[in-house]
Amino acid sequence: MLKTIQKHGTTLAVFAALTTGLTAMVNALTKTTIDNQALLQQKQLFDQVLPAELYDNDLQQSCFVVSAPALGAGEKQLWVALKGDTPVAVVMQATAPDGYSGAIQLLVGADFHGKVLGTRVTEHHETPGLGDKIETRISDWITHFAGKVIQGSDDATWAVKKDGGQFDQFTGATITPRAVVNAVKRAGLYAQTLPPQLAALPSCGESHE
Repeated sequence: MLKTIQKHGTTLAVFAALTTGLTAMVNALTKTTIDNQALLQQKQLFDQVLPAELYDNDLQQSCFVVSAPALGAGEKQLWVALKGDTPVAVVMQATAPDGYSGAIQLLVGADFHGKVLGTRVTEHHETPGLGDKIETRISDWITHFAGKVIQGSDDATWAVKKDGGQFDQFTGATITPRAVVNAVKRAGLYAQTLPPQLAALPSCGESHE
């Protein structure tokens, strides 16, 4: 009986070792492919919020971390676009904390003079059929930020039409577009304050403890 138990135990140990080794090998073989696919998807998203002809650096390698209430709670990443050696625009992570069903995560491209160059939603939990019109697969509403200029923090046109602004609200769902408009406005205003800070910003690879 003891020999049988030992035999089975050895078999299970060998099987576990082989399984672990196989899993590690598969992970190693697929990690590069997965990482490359993630970078490609990120580049495609950047191209939607920042015209490629505006800059000539590797945007994905120009990543910095900030803690800015204007972009939402917690640390946010931003990517600085350069033309030659001159910073010309930025892509920022931003959060609209006041969506109807919770926080809405955004990517906002803007120059340093008040112009929003593009906006996309990266994550949300808004109601299907109502608030989900912020997705490009549902409607083109989010694309209407491109080219809009923010004339200071008191610019009343940066609001939904129900509040006297220029942006459409959704039938039966005003909270969602209002939250996005306000978040994009805050991000655009923050971008204008960035140039003097750029040299001191920690890169995404640095420790922030």
